Order: sequence, then C-alpha cells, then structure tokens
Amino acid sequence: MSRDFTLQQIAEGISKSVLNASDKDLEGFQKIVDETIKLREAHKNLHKMVQSYSSSGVHRSFDQKT
Repeated sequence: MSRDFTLQQIAEGISKSVLNASDKDLEGFQKIVDETIKLREAHKNLHKMVQSYSSSGVHRSFDQKT
C-alpha cells in the first residue's frame, strides 16, 4: 500500500529524530536524500524519453521491419 506524504508531514515526523541524530546518522540520511533526488530526476528523464519515443515515428518503422 502506498501513501503520499506532504513535505510538512515528513518534516514534522523526522524533526525530533534529526535533532537527536549523530553526525554519522545525518551523513547516511543525506546520502539517502541525494540518491532519492537522483532517482526522481532519472524517473522524470525516463518519462520524457518514453513520451518522445511514443510520439515519434521510430517505433512504427521498427515494428514494420520485424
């Protein structure tokens, strides 16, 4: 089951944990945030590529050759 959270809900939920976290924990958390941002950008780029491919004639000519 998936649940969408607002940025405010996330911030409220982690604020106490972040305040009490060690430097090592914060570094790990920062890595997770950085990788999440990269993943999000990659997903956006993939979506754009699929839309571009779908709207082009490339797949139609490829289908005709097979």
